[in-house]
Amino acid sequence: MSPLWSTGQQWSLLMPVLVALLLSTLIGLEREAGMKSAGLRTHALVGVGSAVFMLVSKYGFDDFLTDERASLDPSRIAAQVVSGIGFLGAGLIFVRRDAVRGLTTAATTWVTAAIGMASGAGLPVLATAATIGLLVATRGFTRLAAFVARRRREPPVLRLSYDDGHGVLRAVLAVCTGRGWTIREISIENESPSTEGGASVVLYLDGRGDLLDLTEDLSALVGVRSAVVGRDRQLRD
Repeated sequence: MSPLWSTGQQWSLLMPVLVALLLSTLIGLEREAGMKSAGLRTHALVGVGSAVFMLVSKYGFDDFLTDERASLDPSRIAAQVVSGIGFLGAGLIFVRRDAVRGLTTAATTWVTAAIGMASGAGLPVLATAATIGLLVATRGFTRLAAFVARRRREPPVLRLSYDDGHGVLRAVLAVCTGRGWTIREISIENESPSTEGGASVVLYLDGRGDLLDLTEDLSALVGVRSAVVGRDRQLRD
C-alpha cells in the first residue's frame, strides 16, 4: 500500500511559504501605498502561490519516485508558473487614449512570482535580494526617471503651411517617415485671412534624423508654402 503522505517533512516546508508571504507582503504594501490596481492581497497571493507550486514540484512526488520506473522533471511546474503569471500580468495592462497603463504593476506581479518561486526552491537569500531590488526600482527609480525627464531635450517640432486639398500632408508624412522620423502628435493651427486655400499644422516629431535634410526635402514638395523645424519653445518665441 502506498503511503498516505507524499513526504514526512511537511512542517519544515512551511518556512519557505512564510518567507514568500513576508517578502510578497512587503511588495504589496509598496504597491498599495501607490494606489495601484494590484495591491497587497494580489501580490501576497502571487508570492505564496508560486512558493507552494515550487514546493509541490520539489517534494510533492517523493512517494511516487520510490518506484524505480518513475521519472520526474521538477522544472516543468516552475515553467508553468512563469507562463501562468503572464496571463495575470496581461490583465493588468490596458490602453487609454493611446497611453499604456499598468506595465509596472504587471512587472511587479511577475517579479513577485519569481520571488515566491525562489523562496519555495529554498533560495531565501536570492528571494530577499530580488525583493530589495524590486523596491529600489519601484521607489528609487521613479525619482531618477523624473530627474532624467526634466533634463530631456524637447522633441523637434515642424510648423508646416501648405495648399489644402491636394494630398500635400500625406506626402509630408511620407518624407518624415523616410527620413527616420515618426509623428507623435499633430496640432491644427488657426488659419489667418492671408492664407486662403491653405492649411497650417504643427507636427511633433520623434526620432534621430537630420532636421536640416528634412526641412530641405519638405520645402521642395509641391504645395508646401513653408516648413520650419525647431524646438517648440523656439517656435513659440
